[in-house]
Amino acid sequence: MKFQFLIKYLFRWLGLGGLVGLLSGSASAIFLIGLDWATNYRENHLLIIAFLPLAGFVIGWTYYKYGEKSVRGNNLLLEELYQSQAPIPLRMTPLVLFGTIFTHLFGGSAGREGTAVQMGGSLADQLTKIFSLAKNDRKLILIAGVAGGFASVFGTPLAGAIFALEWMLHRKFNWKSLFPALWTAFVAHWVCMYLWGVGHTAYSIPEVAPHTLINLLWIVPAGIAFGLSGRLFAQTTHFFSYQFSKWISYPPLRPVIGGLLIAAFVWFSDSTTYIGLGVPRILEAFETPLPWYDWIAKTGLTGFTLGAGFKGGEVTPLFFTGATLGNALTTWIPLPLALLAGMGFVAVFSGATNTPLACTVMGMELFGYESGIYLGIACLIAYFFSGKSSIYSSQNLEGKFFADISSWPKRKQL
Repeated sequence: MKFQFLIKYLFRWLGLGGLVGLLSGSASAIFLIGLDWATNYRENHLLIIAFLPLAGFVIGWTYYKYGEKSVRGNNLLLEELYQSQAPIPLRMTPLVLFGTIFTHLFGGSAGREGTAVQMGGSLADQLTKIFSLAKNDRKLILIAGVAGGFASVFGTPLAGAIFALEWMLHRKFNWKSLFPALWTAFVAHWVCMYLWGVGHTAYSIPEVAPHTLINLLWIVPAGIAFGLSGRLFAQTTHFFSYQFSKWISYPPLRPVIGGLLIAAFVWFSDSTTYIGLGVPRILEAFETPLPWYDWIAKTGLTGFTLGAGFKGGEVTPLFFTGATLGNALTTWIPLPLALLAGMGFVAVFSGATNTPLACTVMGMELFGYESGIYLGIACLIAYFFSGKSSIYSSQNLEGKFFADISSWPKRKQL
């Protein structure tokens, strides 16, 4: 019976996972093509940034009129995984796709992970209705959709699968979720890269410091800084979201006001460094010293952009924040510049999302396995020092590996 069950399970998820991978990988490819076009057009026609308030109104009004639950974004995926109340609307896919492209085209500061994850989850959940999936199978297909979206948008299939499991399940791991997540992540990655021919940014850490005790100890202060930065990033986004909701009752007006202020910032600073994805600046962080305040500027502008109601993800801005913070830390920490930038790249992400394992694996997929010890320790320390902050307000943090220091006495009494 167990053998028959395993065979049925395997073939069931080979089919379902392959289909989800095809959908999520194709959606990510279309999104990346559109995002690349929007970024290039904006950089060649900077006057378009003046229309960011108008674009904000279009995005805000569309979500207000047609968004329904889709406005919850990544948090909706988590809520449905935990509570399974209602299907995720298919409209989430086109809404977040065009909302994010509009945000980048007109000069907002945002990422792409949230868009890919929401598209993957939304498209995957449509199969729940088509195949009349049971509640437990629906949870697996949501995890598969998230894995496919994340893997295909960054080109990191192992990290995509682990991120979906770690982000959505934490310590409540179910072995049945492992194969769907892994298989879907790899299929989505293959579809995006080989079927659609959409590549990804290449990063490298040319020099890895020897694994001496002194060098490893230097990871501690760096990891603490990365963890506090991740916490600041999460709290900044929540702060601006709360302030916009508190002071502007009509949702479509929030990105209008936000767009005016962002456009004014770009105008007066005469720089587009901190808008959009910021990939060129991330690449620079691995090669040459940069202004120490880059990471603060990106944190504030991204939190303001997303808090105002523009669409996009947080992960690429987290990469920007971490890489530039690592770059700045070379003044005090005697480790190679590219190594510190790479550590920050994944460790700030770890602190802001509470996913240290996925971030470690992602770093090794992007930078090479030689830097794995440095990346892993930095991610773990950042995760610990970020506390219970998360860029996802609905994330269930009861399964964190470590409790906050304030909770230790209570835990010991239990």
